[in-house]
Amino acid sequence: MATIRINRGKWQAIVRRTGFPQQSKSFDSKTIARKWARQKEAELDTGVIHTDTRILDNTTVSDILLRYRETVTINKKGHASEGKRIDSFLKQPWANYKLSRVTSGVFSHYRDQRLKQVRPATVRRDLGLLRAIFEVAKQEWDMPFQENPLINVRKPKEPNARTRRLESGELDLLLSVAESRKGGWLKAGIQIAIETGMRRGELLSALWSDVSFTNSTLLIRETKNGHPRCIPLTAEAVAILRSQKPTEWSVTDRVFPVTANAFQISWQRCKKIIAKDYPDISDLRFHDLRHEAISRFFEIGLSIPEVALISGHRDPRMLFRYTHLRAEVVLSRFSAAPVTHLSGYTFECQGTFPA
Repeated sequence: MATIRINRGKWQAIVRRTGFPQQSKSFDSKTIARKWARQKEAELDTGVIHTDTRILDNTTVSDILLRYRETVTINKKGHASEGKRIDSFLKQPWANYKLSRVTSGVFSHYRDQRLKQVRPATVRRDLGLLRAIFEVAKQEWDMPFQENPLINVRKPKEPNARTRRLESGELDLLLSVAESRKGGWLKAGIQIAIETGMRRGELLSALWSDVSFTNSTLLIRETKNGHPRCIPLTAEAVAILRSQKPTEWSVTDRVFPVTANAFQISWQRCKKIIAKDYPDISDLRFHDLRHEAISRFFEIGLSIPEVALISGHRDPRMLFRYTHLRAEVVLSRFSAAPVTHLSGYTFECQGTFPA
């Protein structure tokens, strides 16, 4: 809808529409201004006024990448990691292309080359961010694309969910090497991750003021889904946190006063030391400790609602991929049950399983 306003004693009509140059004109009468605006809108509707695409010839991909980083990314919680992703885009040859030259084929080629370097999940995130950037440019910055060039670019197939769990002895090795790291926070971080299933970002944003040693709880404010949650702490988790709490005044309230980058570097160095003798540990990711923790919650008999309370999953169905119980744990359940085989045994299930 057109904007009609007073400007320097006259009635000014302004007509804006995505993909078309802004039109404005001033009149002595508000009625005439409205009539002119309706006429211009009708011309846009009927195609009398054609899209002005000259801006696409004068704007490069890097222009919209930088604008997005400075106006959109900066306001996001994960602005640091997204900013680095945009920085990597700026190094690509197509960053210097005029927007008028950009096609789906450009990004299809980028996808195929990128898949030779990184995991499919990383490429999916790259394409998702690029699509969002071009969509904002089209919808909010009046870049007259006929179509978002990322719309028809196929994303790599979603990889199967990781099922990596700690092998026998791996946790002891991790803790032993981590203990030698400066500050002791890496060892504590590994232990708390195993005890609580917290993500790395949640660990690093945890505050002492949100830890209740009286109630054995921790309030996690900064979560992946944006919903704070209060989790119970095991006796072991409480003991670990007590050992980490500063005995004197500290300049920070953070439980783990390190940056995400410093934490990741220390984790990688820890694995590198172990991999000299046990190379299989090289593929272990810190996030796998969350998978390990959640699987252990199920192994000790916690219900899906109870695990969801701790893990923060909003959709309980997502937890089915975490239930990779070890065979020996199931066998121990059989041993404790009053049956020696499952033939003829009746299971009573509460609720329904998802299809």
